[in-house]
Amino acid sequence: MNNLYCQNCGTQLPDDTAFCSKCGKSTSLNASKPTAAASSGPVIAPSGVTSLKCPSCGAPITPKFGEMVITCQYCGSGVTLGSQGWTNLQKQTMLTLKVATVDQVNAIIKPLINKGILNRHRLEDSKQEEMSLTYMPYWIVSVSARTAITVPNQTAQLAQTATTAALMGVILGGLGGGGGGGGGRGGGRGGRRAYEGEFAVSKSFAGILGLKRIRIMGFGMGMGRGGGGQGKAEQMDENYNFPVIALKSMTDYQPRYYQFNLEGRELFDISKLPKGVKILNGDVSEEMAKNQAKTLVDQLQSQKAHAKYQTISSIHTDSDVGDVELLHVPVWFAKFDHKGKKIVLVIDANCGKVINGLGL
Repeated sequence: MNNLYCQNCGTQLPDDTAFCSKCGKSTSLNASKPTAAASSGPVIAPSGVTSLKCPSCGAPITPKFGEMVITCQYCGSGVTLGSQGWTNLQKQTMLTLKVATVDQVNAIIKPLINKGILNRHRLEDSKQEEMSLTYMPYWIVSVSARTAITVPNQTAQLAQTATTAALMGVILGGLGGGGGGGGGRGGGRGGRRAYEGEFAVSKSFAGILGLKRIRIMGFGMGMGRGGGGQGKAEQMDENYNFPVIALKSMTDYQPRYYQFNLEGRELFDISKLPKGVKILNGDVSEEMAKNQAKTLVDQLQSQKAHAKYQTISSIHTDSDVGDVELLHVPVWFAKFDHKGKKIVLVIDANCGKVINGLGL
């Protein structure tokens, strides 16, 4: 005899039941055709329930307060809380465990903690507070970003450089530094304008420069009224599979630049996990992950732009969010105390790379 469960509230029902005896929801036996909700994953329970049945194996699932992403400890099926209640998790993948022993982890972290002449024995002098392996949930959000950038043209950059140099002369000479205040000259008609000034050099720099006074000249576009050099427009497009950690308590370890080896991922199969390894549930919803991914991608695009261009006049990023999946990653947490200073390393146990490092 096959077990039948209500897709709305999870109550176990007799095999020939057409309606749930608890909530009155029609069962699959009474459905003449699939509904729109069924096509995107059946609603197995409303949002207010405190217990439900796994939609795959029927095992009891009891969500803890705040949990929005749950993995069945018996069969590995996932459910997530959305606007319609608890539904089947459509895309659930995992990375396999390759760094499986503490010795392997120590071989990775030792050169990181002991890096540098002054830290040659820092690991040996530290007290280990935690060394644990868990499967962490990450939302992998597909984001396409288009960043429009305007950078000053070369003439405008030269003008800015000249102005900065003049300001440095003022700082070096002091505001009241001997009768050589910057004598500016030049037209204000919006075309090319020359700046020329003589500035006193402070005594601390006089010996280094070999000069008592410094003369600075610079030419720029648009320094007077009606001017303005034309900026250069640039476009920076990137596609990301951006990881968002699905646990609010772990936001300190949110990856900023790290990318998982998604080519090596496979469908989640709980039978392939080592026995006794804890699988963490999440409390960050899919919609929350999408919003956070857009924000983090916008920040990352800005950082990349400023690393490429010394001066940026304007920058704007538009992002489109695509597919989302839940990725279970084997993670080692290594925590140490070195003379009162905390060191925390989060290790990707699939490839052995450091996801986050605090206190190094």
